[in-house]
Amino acid sequence: MERDPYLKEIGARIQAFRKAKNITIRGLGELCQLDYSTLSRIEGGQYASKITTLKNVAEKLGVDIKDLV
Repeated sequence: MERDPYLKEIGARIQAFRKAKNITIRGLGELCQLDYSTLSRIEGGQYASKITTLKNVAEKLGVDIKDLV
């Protein structure tokens, strides 16, 4: 099954913001109270997360959700 390009773009943006802030995927997972494997799947465009999850991730990264989507 091919990954949705939109999900891949969201994941890439999350990853870029995370790396720019020098936060590990495990660290962001802890901040967001998400398992790091779930966050890894989101970043890889393999998981369509709820809007509330994206909002939480954006807040922990210090960005607006609009910057992710």
